[in-house]
Amino acid sequence: MDYKIREIKENEYPVLPDFLYEAIFIPEGAEKPPKTIVEQPELQTYIAGFGKADDWCFVAEVKERIVGAVWVRIMNDYGHIDDETPSLAISLHEEYRRLGLGTALMDAMLQFLRAKEYKQVSLSVQKANYAVHMYRKAGFAVVKENEGEYIMVCRLDCA
Repeated sequence: MDYKIREIKENEYPVLPDFLYEAIFIPEGAEKPPKTIVEQPELQTYIAGFGKADDWCFVAEVKERIVGAVWVRIMNDYGHIDDETPSLAISLHEEYRRLGLGTALMDAMLQFLRAKEYKQVSLSVQKANYAVHMYRKAGFAVVKENEGEYIMVCRLDCA
């Protein structure tokens, strides 16, 4: 598949709510929540006012259409570690999952964060989410867990 990974343009920030919605893990057989769920304050943390210092986003483009996004910001979210560690969110439109685009997006963001000299990046992921494997492969390790989710960190000297 022919695709391009690039930094998001400011006029494209309005796609972030769609990718935030796509980032919500829906267990097999469960009903999808309404798209308005992204308006909840705990989810708005990921996108509201995007574009400040320490907000970075890359998108995957196929035939000039944005089909995936990975973004980070320092925020008090589910994966929060400290005020120097950006939290990461990543998602793809469903038909583009499991094709290597997520890995390419993740690699681009980790390389970028290393160049910006961040020490680490964190995320939160449900234990049942198939993406846990991708995160481990990218160098993320579990630093905390509760009944349903992992908090994972990638030290940016990871491979």
